[in-house]
Amino acid sequence: MTDTIEIDRLHKLYGNRIALHELDLHVRTGTVFGLIGPNGAGKTTTLRTLVDIIRPSSGTVRILGGDPRHGGATLRRRIGYVPGELHLEGRASGHRMLSFYAQVSGGRDSDVTLRTARDLADRLGVDLTRPVRTLSKGNKQKVGLIQAFMHRPELLILDEPTSGLDPLVQREFLQMVREARDAGQTVLLSSHVLSEIQQTADEVAVLANGRVVADGDVASLRLGSIRRVRAEIATTDAAAARPEFDRLPGLTGLDVHDADGILHLSGTIDGAIDPFIKALAPFEVRDLTVEEPDLEESVLRLYGDAPASASPSASPTPATRRTRRARMEQR
Repeated sequence: MTDTIEIDRLHKLYGNRIALHELDLHVRTGTVFGLIGPNGAGKTTTLRTLVDIIRPSSGTVRILGGDPRHGGATLRRRIGYVPGELHLEGRASGHRMLSFYAQVSGGRDSDVTLRTARDLADRLGVDLTRPVRTLSKGNKQKVGLIQAFMHRPELLILDEPTSGLDPLVQREFLQMVREARDAGQTVLLSSHVLSEIQQTADEVAVLANGRVVADGDVASLRLGSIRRVRAEIATTDAAAARPEFDRLPGLTGLDVHDADGILHLSGTIDGAIDPFIKALAPFEVRDLTVEEPDLEESVLRLYGDAPASASPSASPTPATRRTRRARMEQR
C-alpha cells in the first residue's frame, strides 16, 4: 500500500524554539491516522506544514505524491482541511459560503458538491440559510467540517475537528470519518481526545515536544487501559474498609478520606477495572466516576520519561519507537 503522506526528518524552528525535531511520519493511503499529544506537542505545526501554511526549516514533506510548497491550487483541491482555530465571519449565509468553496475546490460538478453539502448539513444539524457570523461556535465548526468533506477529497487533514461540538454531533462526525475511509479516502486526524482516536484510527502517533515518542496500531498502544476513578461509599468503619482498596492490582495514587461516614476514594487504575468494582460491591455506593485521564498524563504513564528526556540533540529513532511499542504490548 502506498503512502499518502510522507514526512522525513521534518524540523521547524520558531526563533530559538524547536517546534518539530526531525519528525518522521508516514500515513498509508485509505487509512485513518490519529495524531495525538498534549498542547504544544507540535500537532498543529505538522498539519500546517502539510498544507503549506508554514514552511519547514529542514526535512522533506510529500502529500499525494507532491511537494506542498510547489503543488499549488491543483494539489490543494485534492485536500479537505479543517484548521485548529477556525474563523468564519461575514454577512454571507452558510450556503453562499459553501457555494464559493464548491467552485474553488473544483474536481467535481459544483451542483453535486452542494448537494453533498446540504446532506451533511442535515446530518450535522446546521441551518445554512443563516449568516455565518450569527452562528454559534459549534455551528461554525459544522460549516468548517462540511467544506472539508463536501468535495470528497482524497485526503482529509483535520486539526481538533470536534472542538465545540456536542456529543451527538461528535458521534455523527466519527461516522463521517469511517465512511470516508471506506470510500478510499485518507484521513489524518489530530486530537487530544483519546476516545475519538480509539473509535476511528487504524494507526496512531503520539507527539511530545515535537517528536514522535510512540506509534503503532491502536490495540498495541493500549490507549484505553488507564482510567481515573472516584467513588463515595457509606461505611461505619473507614479504617477497616481502606485495606480492601490498598491491595487492589493496578490501583495507584490512592487517596482516601472520611467525611461524616462517607469514604471518599480516588486513584488511577492501569488495567482491568473489574477488581475495583468488586471491591465496591459490599458497600453502599453513593457516587462513582470513571474517566480517562488527560492526554498528557496518559503519555507520561505509557511512555515513561520520553517527553521529559527529549533534547535538541536527540530524537527517538524508528527502532527506539518499535522497542517502546514492543514494551507496551508486553504489559
